[in-house]
Amino acid sequence: MTDQEMYPLLLRMSSGDKEAFRTVYELTQHSVYRTVYFLLNNKQDAGDVTSEVYMELLKSIPNYDARQSFHRWLNGLAVRQVNNWNRKLWRRYRLFNRNKELRREETAIRTEEQVLHNETSEELLAQVLQLSYKLRSVIILRYYDDYSLEEIARVLDIPLSTVKSRLRLGLEKLRKNTDLALSVKEETIHVH
Repeated sequence: MTDQEMYPLLLRMSSGDKEAFRTVYELTQHSVYRTVYFLLNNKQDAGDVTSEVYMELLKSIPNYDARQSFHRWLNGLAVRQVNNWNRKLWRRYRLFNRNKELRREETAIRTEEQVLHNETSEELLAQVLQLSYKLRSVIILRYYDDYSLEEIARVLDIPLSTVKSRLRLGLEKLRKNTDLALSVKEETIHVH
């Protein structure tokens, strides 16, 4: 649904029309969830943050400017809610340590067979999800949500030069991880 087609629903929603909200939710929930999930890399938290995005949508809809893209505005809300969520996690030191430990265990569990399976786009996504939040958010917004560098800077509220730097660093890390996986694969082939 285009932004122009969405606008009457948004007007009704801002007046308290629950059916309009339900329609907007149904039309946008998959896209919002996907963005939140990619940014968080945690299925359980992604559902909670997605709910918070829609609560924020209800509060913020009167501030929506119809001259801007609704979908991009909604993704901006999603990114801000992810940022808020991450700040909450930092305040909860114990939870942060638990997540850090889980990530270490997942990395240690990887086997050579899993590295050899590095030929699908799912594996590339898995490598993207291993990047730090700052690098991952720029890569996802650029290549999965097709945002321009300027739009990413606005959504993340960072300078354009920082977006470019994070994008370059993220791509370098992905190339390095891909080269490492290929060299392991080549060694395995030559051994047998």
